Amino acid sequence: MFYRVIVDIQAKDVDRIFDYRSAEEISVGSRVTVPFGKKEIEGYVVGVSETTQVPLEKIKDVIRVVDSIPAITPEMLEVMHFMCARYHVTSATALRQFLPTEMRRGVVKESVLYAVTVNPEFDAQKFIATEKRAKKQAELLAVLLRGEAEFILSELRKNHGATVVNGLIDRGALLVAEKQKMRTPMKGLGAPTAPLTLKPMQETAIRKILTDERRTHLLFGVTGSGKTEVYLRLIEEAKARGKTAIMLVPEISLTPQMLQRLRSRFGDSVAILHSGLSAGERFDEWWRLRRGEATIAVGARSAVFAPLENVGIIIVDEEHDGSYQSDSNPRYFTKEIAEMRAEYNGCKLVLGSATPSVESYLLAKEGTYQMVTMPSRVNTRPLPEMIFADMRKEVKSGNHTLFSSVLKTEMENALSEGNQVILFLNRRGYSSFVQCRTCGYVATCEDCDVSLTYHAKSARLKCHYCGAQYRMPSACPSCGAKLEFGNVGTERVCMELNQLFPNAKVLRMDNDTTQNKEGHYRILKAFSGREADILVGTQMIAKGHDFPMVTLVGVLDADMELHFSDYRSGERTFQLVTQVAGRSGRAERAGKVVLQTFTPENYVLDFAKRYDYVGMCESELALRRETLFPPFCTILRILVSGEDERKTIEVIRKIYDGVAAVYDRNKEDFLFFHKSKAPLFRLQNKYRYQILMRVNPNNRSVIDEIYQVALPAATATEQVIVEENPKNMN
Repeated sequence: MFYRVIVDIQAKDVDRIFDYRSAEEISVGSRVTVPFGKKEIEGYVVGVSETTQVPLEKIKDVIRVVDSIPAITPEMLEVMHFMCARYHVTSATALRQFLPTEMRRGVVKESVLYAVTVNPEFDAQKFIATEKRAKKQAELLAVLLRGEAEFILSELRKNHGATVVNGLIDRGALLVAEKQKMRTPMKGLGAPTAPLTLKPMQETAIRKILTDERRTHLLFGVTGSGKTEVYLRLIEEAKARGKTAIMLVPEISLTPQMLQRLRSRFGDSVAILHSGLSAGERFDEWWRLRRGEATIAVGARSAVFAPLENVGIIIVDEEHDGSYQSDSNPRYFTKEIAEMRAEYNGCKLVLGSATPSVESYLLAKEGTYQMVTMPSRVNTRPLPEMIFADMRKEVKSGNHTLFSSVLKTEMENALSEGNQVILFLNRRGYSSFVQCRTCGYVATCEDCDVSLTYHAKSARLKCHYCGAQYRMPSACPSCGAKLEFGNVGTERVCMELNQLFPNAKVLRMDNDTTQNKEGHYRILKAFSGREADILVGTQMIAKGHDFPMVTLVGVLDADMELHFSDYRSGERTFQLVTQVAGRSGRAERAGKVVLQTFTPENYVLDFAKRYDYVGMCESELALRRETLFPPFCTILRILVSGEDERKTIEVIRKIYDGVAAVYDRNKEDFLFFHKSKAPLFRLQNKYRYQILMRVNPNNRSVIDEIYQVALPAATATEQVIVEENPKNMN
């Protein structure tokens, strides 16, 4: 038989099917090792045939089959075809999304331990009763007979001595066999619990989702409305039908809490997938799902590629979050992959959020999605009171600290009553830049056109784009004057809190404090266990978490996202403020939120203060409809980067000429067309140029033609990226 193989090489010039032969029968979807040129390389069997168009003398043999069962399912192959057509990536690039990185090319394999059992054919009782020379062996055998059915060889040798254990093995009293050692992340998390009693609002939501004929459902529920219990019941219903389930959360920091809820309800049938796991954990969890030992996958964005078959429900929690859009190759949209898999499996897709994206709201309003609303909290408590602190007045009154007078007072009250406080600032480090007020010098990265962030703990300047670190100068390198710190970050907030509230325990949660394995879990566990009074963090604390004792949330800089030159700045500000506000007052004690702002009159903050999501959405849609921004157009960005500026300019000019030809043929579909330097002109020692377009979203052929013009222009040294509605325009 001839086997059609896609080799695991992402290069465009080998993005085709190669024929190999094998006397051994190989299943479609199997990973195989094949000769390719002078090397051996892994590939994926995507078809089988009795004939071939390739001359027989040119066909080589498959060297080996990698796995005992096919790693790639028929559904994965369908998703591969979808991704190749939609995102213009190679087949190998698409298929790689389904496999843990370390699993490819045998970097990580099954972990094996040795299990010991008492040999049933050995007369153990006679040996125990009559043996006089090997008393320790007889004593150990007696212990083993009274114990468990299986023991770990290494533990027996450690506890009873290798000589004694080996003696019993040599006599045939003990049998030793290889056994897979499962590397289970967060073992023990999620003690069994009974389902909660549903509120009428939750029952109505579940009924609507299960009975409506539409594929996609937008679950719009305010913070604390009980959306998680609805998710669990929908998964329970799918499992009752013999189906599997995928549960997505936007941040790795949210996986411990969701994993705990799922394991407490469904036990070991839950597997977790995300980049924060060790290579061995990812490998074992992936294979548990593929073999059907686990039937529920939970994780961040990449878990949408979980190797499950017969999927009965897909849930995307906090569907509005920008992290669901991949910012590396391939630049896929998680919701599009989820929609494709839901259609393939004929199952429901549930998009949940307290602040759905404007695009999802519009689709629900038009009837493409079913809108399911949960307008109140399950405990019937009101949403937390939102208080504005006008920082202009604070400065005029002489308060130049990080905390307004009202926030200080509210923190004092909350802590004195034994409650907890969350402070939100979406900026890490001590100071986001260091500047000389005399000559204007700003410390910048040598390889990136960005200012360096000062970190007080290490006393170093760090680039948050390339990771480079520099020594903090004692004075301005240009004029010798004193250097001043700019915008504050979470590290400085914690330092000032320790001075302001010396008796309060403060925790910080940002990318600097969660780099270690299970860093998110340890911080959240400590805070939920009342080991700290105040939690300071970036957007990873803003959504999804449930801390019953938090009665105060402080937003230290509500204007931060508001004034970005991005058409989504208003929407994102509303979402962040509303989400972080929802962490307050989730139990029996009433909650408050203090927003520190220099523009309290801003219409977006006014909508947020009133929790008027619909008003915000209608206002945003009216503005975007009038100005023709997404969803009423598609923004296309072609970004070219390279270390040689002259060659980079040559590539961007070539692409521009090609796109200009498309523009000339389809002017009515273009709203904007311009080339320029990228806002971050140099990043990681590479020069960056871009072409920006706004095009008609309904003419997909024009967008596809632009991809076909741009991507082939990439060279060995100049990278070309095409992004649709990019979440970051830097």
